Amino acid sequence: MPAWSPIRYAHNGDVAIAYMTGGTGEVDVLVMPGFVSHLEIAPAHPLTARFWDRMGSFARVIAFDKRGMGLSDRDAGAYTLENLADDALAVLDAVGVRRAVAFGISEGGAAATMLAATHADRVSAMVQYGSYARVSWAPDYPQGIPLEVVRSFWDRLLEHWGDPVGVDVFAPSLAGDAELRDWWGRLLRSGLSPNGARRVAELYERVDVRALLPAVRAPTLVLYRSDDRLVTPAMAQTVARGIPGAREVELAGEDHLFCAGDQDALLDEIERFLTGSLASAPADRVLATVVFTDIVGSTERAAALGDRRWRELLERHERLADREIGRHRGRVVKSIGDGMLASFDGPARAVRAGIALRDAAHDSLDLDLRVGVHTGECEVMGNDLGGIGVHIAARVQASANPGQVLVSNTVKDLVVGSGLRFDDRGEHELRGVPGPWRLYAASGDAER
Repeated sequence: MPAWSPIRYAHNGDVAIAYMTGGTGEVDVLVMPGFVSHLEIAPAHPLTARFWDRMGSFARVIAFDKRGMGLSDRDAGAYTLENLADDALAVLDAVGVRRAVAFGISEGGAAATMLAATHADRVSAMVQYGSYARVSWAPDYPQGIPLEVVRSFWDRLLEHWGDPVGVDVFAPSLAGDAELRDWWGRLLRSGLSPNGARRVAELYERVDVRALLPAVRAPTLVLYRSDDRLVTPAMAQTVARGIPGAREVELAGEDHLFCAGDQDALLDEIERFLTGSLASAPADRVLATVVFTDIVGSTERAAALGDRRWRELLERHERLADREIGRHRGRVVKSIGDGMLASFDGPARAVRAGIALRDAAHDSLDLDLRVGVHTGECEVMGNDLGGIGVHIAARVQASANPGQVLVSNTVKDLVVGSGLRFDDRGEHELRGVPGPWRLYAASGDAER
């Protein structure tokens, strides 16, 4: 096992995230863990110790426990991909690393995708093993697992939580190994409570990051095993084939657990990928969540107030927008007529900012807003943004009713577990955008 540093804590707001570092290599690798994590128990098995020892020979490994798990804060707010990506950034900041390789294992692959797509400047490359963009079946995702099968699997895990339950699926080649079974049971008991496991199960059912895959610009390696019983090759292939230029490698074996089976074949691919000469694509395009606002009935209101009073009201509106958008870590890109364009690096923050701005404008200024929110690729043009992502957000806003915060299906799928609530507003034709788009009205925010 590499010489691990003492366990320390990074802070994402009020949430403390446990982390440690180890290894002597020159490449910084941030591990986005899968399923259950515990920094003291996970590396304690000889197989995991061997895996991290080998990786530590060519990388400096930065490992952390996800919020709600292991040594990190247990009562830590919403378990969402956005929060996991933010926690990862807090760890990098605490370690003093500007850019690192994101190594997503199983569930951690979706969080790594979120991190790489939304914070391209912090991710030098990405490796995913046994990962997926979506778990559950959908008409446009036939490789997914039927929801009733997903729920049945989780019912089995939760019924026997703390026993070595699931080891036959995660590591079938070692299902009869007494030492591994004992370690697996301790990892489950110590890493996550049954109630915490239910929260994770909810994320598994609804998570979908397929829309983010084309926005990943970091060099990417996707690895999976040919007979994996948990995450099928087709699910991992969706990740590999959705990321531009990603390298896809199928390995022999049936184990999903990264340290089981042929470790060396897996680590050989990772080492070759990380120690070669790799260059990132230029960051002239970014993934962002874009918010468009528009004041309802502005022409009639301006005529009633007169030029001077209308201009004063607009200035008050702009100050209010600056405050609310800044409070939610967004950036006002520009004013557009009687509204504005803002961008955010997290979709849940963008929706909350839109709701807060709508409410504040109504309560403080007696103004009704239409708000549109969409997550997509945008072209960076100095301080301005353009491209299809901005165009779609504008069309979503144009479809909103007075006082409505309307979001695209992409946004709704990316904020699973955030506590935000949405009302289905059906399919819409967005002028100049191909195909029908299902839109949702953000109707409020439950406790975070």
